[in-house]
Amino acid sequence: MKNNLWIAFICFFSTTISTAQYVNLKGKITNDFDVEGIHILNKTSKYNTVTNQFGEFEIRVRFQDTLLISSIKFELQEIIISEEYISSKIIEITLTELINELDEVLVGNTLTGNLAYDIKNIKTEKDIDFDDVGIPGFKGVPQERIVHPVEAFFPTNINIEAAYKYISGYYKKLKIKRKWTSENAVVVEIIDYYGFPFFEDAYQLPQNRLYDFMLFCIETSSLQSDFKNQNFAGVLDIFEEKSKVYVSRLAITKE
Repeated sequence: MKNNLWIAFICFFSTTISTAQYVNLKGKITNDFDVEGIHILNKTSKYNTVTNQFGEFEIRVRFQDTLLISSIKFELQEIIISEEYISSKIIEITLTELINELDEVLVGNTLTGNLAYDIKNIKTEKDIDFDDVGIPGFKGVPQERIVHPVEAFFPTNINIEAAYKYISGYYKKLKIKRKWTSENAVVVEIIDYYGFPFFEDAYQLPQNRLYDFMLFCIETSSLQSDFKNQNFAGVLDIFEEKSKVYVSRLAITKE
């Protein structure tokens, strides 16, 4: 009897520890079409990513984290990370297509291609820490520098790696990904700051369109900079102005 209790305790303790740790969750959007460029956000940890051309993605999660899956062509979906997902480290998601789309609203660009495939044959040097040379300095992981076109294609000294990244479209995709990452972070911060009920009560914005509305505001106004600079009066003015346009277009598509 004591042995059985001890085994049960060990199993419970092990499960508790494992579910408290981050794991890399590999996912796939199983819809047949438009599975590229779908935003995947971990609302709990603020990790975010986008799907590739096959609808695949990878994101760090813990037990009971909340994933927010958003695309302009699908209904917003939230998924709570269960022990099953933590154990298998795999998730498949089927999204519900939006019948009425806001064709007039242009929200950003769409990523194309596989970055890993584009750069798999490019040799990179080992990262050097400031401790290696005995001086103080930044020890984090710096963003990759995007070489200026003049520097990449200068006739007397062509930068072969940079030239390849321009020709292959890698730099273009990197710029788009950084732009989306920045926008995703701001959208999550704004929604967390005000809360879903605020937008529904104040501007009659349905929850399943709130993420799209935020991207619409960011693309067509100074919302991102105003919120970062804590210009909350300006933020509310933008919400007031843009919500009228967005809601009216949403009403037209429903008709």
